[in-house]
Amino acid sequence: MNAVATASALSLPISLSRPSKFNPRKVKGSIGVFAVFGEDGGSIDKKSTWGTLFNVEDPRSKAPLYKGKILDVNQALEVARFDIQYLDWRARQDVLTIMLLHEKVVEVLNPLAREYKSVGTLRKELDGLQEELAQAHKQVHISEARVSAALDKLAYMEELVNDRLLQDRTTTETNQTDASSSTSTLPMETTKRKLPRKNIDVSGPVKSYHPRLKNFWYPVAFSADLKEDTMIPMECFEEPWVIFRGKDGKPGCVKNTCAHRACPLDLGSVNEGRIQCPYHGWEYSTDGKCQKMPSTKLLDVRIKSLPCFEQEGMIWIWPGSDPPAANLPSLLPPEGFVIHAEIVMELPVEHGLLLDNLLDLAHAPFTHTSTFAKGWSVPSLVKFLTPASGLQGYWDPYPIDMEFRPPCMVLSTIGISKPGKLEGQSAKQCATHLHQLHVCLPSSKQKTRLLYRMSLDFAPILKHVPFMQHLWRHFAEKVLNEDLRLVLGQQERMLNGANIWNWPVPYDKLGVRYRQWRDAVERGEKRLPFTE
Repeated sequence: MNAVATASALSLPISLSRPSKFNPRKVKGSIGVFAVFGEDGGSIDKKSTWGTLFNVEDPRSKAPLYKGKILDVNQALEVARFDIQYLDWRARQDVLTIMLLHEKVVEVLNPLAREYKSVGTLRKELDGLQEELAQAHKQVHISEARVSAALDKLAYMEELVNDRLLQDRTTTETNQTDASSSTSTLPMETTKRKLPRKNIDVSGPVKSYHPRLKNFWYPVAFSADLKEDTMIPMECFEEPWVIFRGKDGKPGCVKNTCAHRACPLDLGSVNEGRIQCPYHGWEYSTDGKCQKMPSTKLLDVRIKSLPCFEQEGMIWIWPGSDPPAANLPSLLPPEGFVIHAEIVMELPVEHGLLLDNLLDLAHAPFTHTSTFAKGWSVPSLVKFLTPASGLQGYWDPYPIDMEFRPPCMVLSTIGISKPGKLEGQSAKQCATHLHQLHVCLPSSKQKTRLLYRMSLDFAPILKHVPFMQHLWRHFAEKVLNEDLRLVLGQQERMLNGANIWNWPVPYDKLGVRYRQWRDAVERGEKRLPFTE
C-alpha cells in the first residue's frame, strides 16, 4: 500500500487544497514535484485543512491496564481494539509527516525561494528531504504491518467467541474438568493451542425432515401466478400438493393425488372452483372433499388438504400437525420500495444448503465475479455484525443488511449507489437500494422450491418497461448459477460423508445461527434460540 492508498484508508481526500489555478514547473532531479499557487499568486495554506484530518487524540493514555494478567475473551477483545485504535493514530501521524515533508519540497522548489538560494543549497536540502521522506514511507509500511497483525488478532478473538457459541457441538472429546482447571492459569497463547476445535455436523445422506420443522407457515407461491382457472403443483416436505382457487376466489391446497386411482390432479383442470381429475372426472373442492363422481354414485370421499391463506401477494400453507399459528409473518419490502420482479425456480439442492449459501456474503468477490460482485476487492477482514440474540444484522465492509426469517426466508437490503464499488459499512449510507426476498421451500431431500422477489426504491419506470420481467429473471438465474455449481458440489460430497460445516469462522455467524436454530427446532426445545 502506498501513501495515497494509506490516506484513502484513513478517509483522507486525495487533494488537500481547495480548487485553484496551478502552474506545474519541471525541475531537474531525482523526484518530480510541482508548486501550487492560489489565484493571487501566493502559496495555499493547508495547515488548517490538515488539522481537522489529523487532530486525533493520542489513545495511549487510555490503554487497558492488563499487563501481566490472565485475560478472558472480552478483555482480550478490548486489548485488540485498543491496538487497532493506537495503530490508526500512529498511521495518521506517519501520513501527516509525509504531507509536511511534501510541503517542504514544494517550498524549496518554489520559484520565489530559488531566488535566494544557490543550486548547491537546494540540492542539499532536497537530498535531506528525500531521506526523511524515505524514512516516513518506511514507517507507514511498518504501521500497515502492525494494523494487519492487530486485525488478525481481533479476528482470532472473534473466532473464540464463535467457538463458545458452538460449545455444545464438538467433534473432539475433552475432559472439561481438567481443561477448565489447567487453562485458567495459562497465558492466552497457551490457551489458544489447547482450545479444542468445535464444529457443526452436517454430513451424510439427508435425513427425513423432522415433523417439528413442518409446524410453521410456509410461502409457496406468488398470488399473481394463481389465476381463477389455473393451478400450481408443487412439493413440500416430500409430499405432492396442488394449489387452486375455489369458487369464492380464495386459494386452497390439496394433495395432488386423486382418491380414486392416484392420478395427479394437476394434469386435469379447474372448473367452477373445483379441481377435476383427468382420469375419471372426479372433482374436489379446496377443503379436499369430493363433490362430483361422474358415472357412479357419489360417495363420502376426501383427500388431504392443508390450511391455506393469501396475504400480501403470497400464498401460504401450514404443513404441520400442530394447530396453525394465528398470525402470518409479513414479507413486504420496506416502505418506499416498489416490487419489480417475482420469480419461482425449482433447484436440485437441499433447502438447508441453499440457505447456508444465501446467508453467506464473504464468498461474493470469489464466486460472483461476472455479476453483482464484479470489481469488488477482497477485504482483509469480513464480519457480520448482529445482536447477541438475533438472526439479523449487517455486513462489514459490504453495505448490505441481512436477516434470516424462520423457517426458510432470507431478506436483504443492498446499497447500490455505485455498482461494483463498496461505499460505506451500512446500507443506510447509500442513496439507492435493492431489496431481496428469498424463500427456500423444502420440496424434498435434494430439491428446493425457490421464491425470489426483487424490489427497488428508485427507477419506478422500470416496472412498466416491456419484457423487463424476462431481463430480471435472466440476471437472477445468472447469479444463482454461479452459486449452484458450488452448492451442488457440496451436496455431492456431503452425501458421501463430508461435513460441509467442518470449520466455521467468524463471518459464518449468520449461517451458524440458522443451523443452531434448526437443530433446536428438531430437538423440540420450547424456547428457540435467536428468536426474541
